[in-house]
Amino acid sequence: MPQSSRAVQIAAFGGPEQMQLVDLPVGEPGPGEIRIRHEAIGLNFIDIYQRTGLYPNALPLSLGMEGSGVIEAVGEGVSHLAVGDRAAYASGPPGSYCERRLMPAKCVVRLPEGIDFATGAAMMLKGLTAQYLLRQTLPAGGLQAGDHVLFHAAAGGVGLIACQWARALGLQLIGTAGSDEKCAMAREHGAAHVINYRREDFVARVKEITSGAGVKVVYDSVGADTFVKSLDCLRPFGLLANFGNASGKAPPLDIGVLASKGSLYVTRPTLFTHIATRERTQAMADELFEVVLSGAVKIPIDQRYPLAEVARAHRELEARQTTGCSVLLP
Repeated sequence: MPQSSRAVQIAAFGGPEQMQLVDLPVGEPGPGEIRIRHEAIGLNFIDIYQRTGLYPNALPLSLGMEGSGVIEAVGEGVSHLAVGDRAAYASGPPGSYCERRLMPAKCVVRLPEGIDFATGAAMMLKGLTAQYLLRQTLPAGGLQAGDHVLFHAAAGGVGLIACQWARALGLQLIGTAGSDEKCAMAREHGAAHVINYRREDFVARVKEITSGAGVKVVYDSVGADTFVKSLDCLRPFGLLANFGNASGKAPPLDIGVLASKGSLYVTRPTLFTHIATRERTQAMADELFEVVLSGAVKIPIDQRYPLAEVARAHRELEARQTTGCSVLLP
């Protein structure tokens, strides 16, 4: 018997005003699918990219890539989840801004009892992103305790997780942020050094902190405003990992610049490449759950919004008025 679900959809790309609450039918899961009743929903910059059409999808589009809740039904062939399981995910297709939905089961994992639903919804996309960056997106020779890395937007959702995880790994994380308050937050969460990029030249400060050597890797989700200068922060054979576009797309790159600046590497990774299989998703989630349950990484949820106030949530995220993680509550 089909059930209904309040869900957020857009009929045209554009601003937060395009998002509308609608009622959608939700049926039984097919082979390889589950139906989940959400307890909390994650809010991420990728949702804005999809709303504006920067990342185009067919319309009408249900938004959202992350959530947690309880499994209501399981389709044929799904063996790792059962009805009643607490579960969480960060995965396509979009559509998590809702009360309940059908989902491909391969990227849904059991949520440990020691992690509440709001934390589960807030941590999956950002936490798995921090995992693939710090544990898999590595410069030549890898990273060792004591190495310097530069992390832009260090007071954001991914950034605060990365600050803590980097500290646990023994890395010297240099975090940038746009205010003294956000810099203080990054430092409190484990950044070894902080730079207010509105008042300081982050290239000069990185060179000062590293005694002129530069960092082994820059993790950059800002894009247009930071990309070119980030190359100047790298030591020879260093890696620039651009994983987001908060200020707009990174500019085109003359590949010859990489030679002149020290045989540098540049990559544009995505979470969804890393979680393409159930096995990889589970392995990454297991490592994330381990560092959270150990207390080495705490998930800061600084904003909670009712689902009906999703437009306000998007406006505040776009304006960089948020810190840490945000969740929507259905």
